[in-house]
Amino acid sequence: MALMITDECINCDVCEPECPNEAISQGAEIYVIDPKKCTECVGHYDEPQCVQVCPVDCIPKDPGNVESEDQLWAKYSALTGQPRP
Repeated sequence: MALMITDECINCDVCEPECPNEAISQGAEIYVIDPKKCTECVGHYDEPQCVQVCPVDCIPKDPGNVESEDQLWAKYSALTGQPRP
């Protein structure tokens, strides 16, 4: 499933540059994650990089965008043009 940023976000700017899919952007009040681009870093890293760097732990899985690992891999392939290894 895609990740989301909660309203505990302090706009520290550390998550956006870590996202390999450019799924994170500045929203009206806090950073937001585009669920169409978020693969939880599948295909890039073993762990979601935004979660790793977030100092306030405000990036949980988005229950509104439930996806299997196979779906995340398919999204990775669609976004990057790279096959699943």
